[in-house]
Amino acid sequence: MERLNTKLYLQNCYIMKENERLRKAALLLNQENQALLSELKHRLAKSAAGGGGGGSNSNAAAASRASPKPGADADAAAPPSHHQAGGMPAPKPKPK
Repeated sequence: MERLNTKLYLQNCYIMKENERLRKAALLLNQENQALLSELKHRLAKSAAGGGGGGSNSNAAAASRASPKPGADADAAAPPSHHQAGGMPAPKPKPK
């Protein structure tokens, strides 16, 4: 029984560590998405101000639809990822 408790405890520690890693990755991805969205909006506003043609209004509408909903939780919105922010898969630690 003691061995089973120890094994379950170690599995729980591993899961919590993995959860924290994924939470950090989701936060980084959310920050990257926010920066890209801001850049897109800036470019769309710049092209609209420069008389970019009839299609600029639909692009601006698409950018505003891409905005995250206020109060949306970044961790809940981000899908689980098996990749680090650099694009390389994270090495999986071996359970003890």
